[in-house]
Amino acid sequence: MSVECYPITILPHVSQLYRDYLVMGDSAADAPVRQWYGSGENGGPFAGGWMRTQLPPVASADRLADELLRQNQAFNASPETLANIELIRKGARAVITGQQVVLFGGPLLTLLKAATAISRAREATRISGVAHVPVFWMATEDHDLAEVDQAALLTKTTVETLRAGLRVAHAVEVGGVELTTEAAPDLEHAIEQATELLGYAPVADWIREAYLPGDASSPRPTLALAFGRLMARIFARQGLIVVDAAGREFHSMGASTLRHAVENADVLHQALLARTEQLTSHGYHAQVLVAESSSLLFLVDEATGERVALRRTSDPATNELQWRAGSRIYTTAALLEILDRTPERLSPNALLRPVFQDTVLPTAAYVGGPAEIAYFAQSAVLYRQILGRLTPVLPRLSATLIEPAIATVMEKDEVQLPDAMTTAEELAQRLGARAMPIPLKRKLAAVGNALETELDALTEYLRGIDSSLGTTAETSSSKMRYQMDRLRRMAATYELQKDASLGKHAAAITLNLFPNGHPQERVLAGAWFMARYGEELIDRIVQVAANQCPGHVVVRL
Repeated sequence: MSVECYPITILPHVSQLYRDYLVMGDSAADAPVRQWYGSGENGGPFAGGWMRTQLPPVASADRLADELLRQNQAFNASPETLANIELIRKGARAVITGQQVVLFGGPLLTLLKAATAISRAREATRISGVAHVPVFWMATEDHDLAEVDQAALLTKTTVETLRAGLRVAHAVEVGGVELTTEAAPDLEHAIEQATELLGYAPVADWIREAYLPGDASSPRPTLALAFGRLMARIFARQGLIVVDAAGREFHSMGASTLRHAVENADVLHQALLARTEQLTSHGYHAQVLVAESSSLLFLVDEATGERVALRRTSDPATNELQWRAGSRIYTTAALLEILDRTPERLSPNALLRPVFQDTVLPTAAYVGGPAEIAYFAQSAVLYRQILGRLTPVLPRLSATLIEPAIATVMEKDEVQLPDAMTTAEELAQRLGARAMPIPLKRKLAAVGNALETELDALTEYLRGIDSSLGTTAETSSSKMRYQMDRLRRMAATYELQKDASLGKHAAAITLNLFPNGHPQERVLAGAWFMARYGEELIDRIVQVAANQCPGHVVVRL
């Protein structure tokens, strides 16, 4: 396997904030981006200063370790994972990452996140002399079922998206959805499809064991339990600790942050509004919209289990803060009573979630993707006010995996990864243009250059005579340029018709590297690559993550 490092800008839709974050180590000491991230205080995300940051001890290491042990035993965790939990009990630090509980383990980026956390934990242990362990935080409290009900695998010609047909009566927390025949009617069919597309590889058995009961008399697992089992199996040798924080025990351990969000709601809201103004004044945008009535919390309805956003409002008679959840109104005292009695009913939103997480766990650093790291610029104000410190945030490994057959085609056609970030039709046109005879390329280039020169000169001359003539010339010039481009494309299409393999090559390359117009890591299931390369793939991407490319990596398998 070989590795290449490209700038992150080869990927589409990467925010300017994330781009600046990646190079913050080279920015001025007073640059805003350095003030918004804990890693900025330590020289940037690649400097390693975060490894030497002092952390306050967790409130109860034994209580935390006991709950982690209970959960991970339910996930059938490996001896390596159980040993890491005991290190937490003895004062080890955590390098944390996380992801939604997407069907069958989710896209490749799920594996890349976990591999990065493992790599950083190993590095920090070696350099600091203090034990660090990798932790995977499952985002089980989200309520978007459609987003987690999908797994994308490849056929020879298409992306096949499998679904369990998840359905519930209310917008409940996804992790608690039981995978019964009523709630997941298409699950068994999806597993059969996955098994066939994965070539009956061991990972297909792992999926079946995770998502279906061992026998007819056993209960169906929840989505969280199934996802946790699968992640524990994939990362068994690396000792990854998997966490489901949706239950009472974790919420009880993190109650101080939830209480702060209730009691200081207006202060925190104003701080977030001020950060939004800072972001926009420096040319960035806020990832999470902070509306006038928004809060940092959700409330789970006691009767239906529905997760409803809490909105801040005020009593019209007293002007005191009140909270609206759907059609119901709560006082602050009532919310605090709910927190004391049933803490699992209050859950944090995307901005508060990392603060809640770091209230419970001894977090040395958090590993996130581009969107998560952009969130941290806003979450930083909550960290400062609630915990009095910032957790350093580190970038996950961003990678495209290129299989040998695709690599061979790319080498033959002289295609690099940036070339493949397009449609099959556009790449085929480029390949057809490259295949044109040299004399034809020269003639097209000469005519095109001459046309540009003469049209520019003519347009300027006519504009000097009369502005309306100049406008007409610009319109006519655009039409002539269009016809010239059309001639180039017709010549390229002729070459494609002569050599049909070029179109097939373009289709295969884009299907594998840029499926459905998105980077591979965001679409194709990690299980697809596990099926083809086995557990050794995990060892390999952990090794690649150690290289700390400040951009996007190409891994040739």
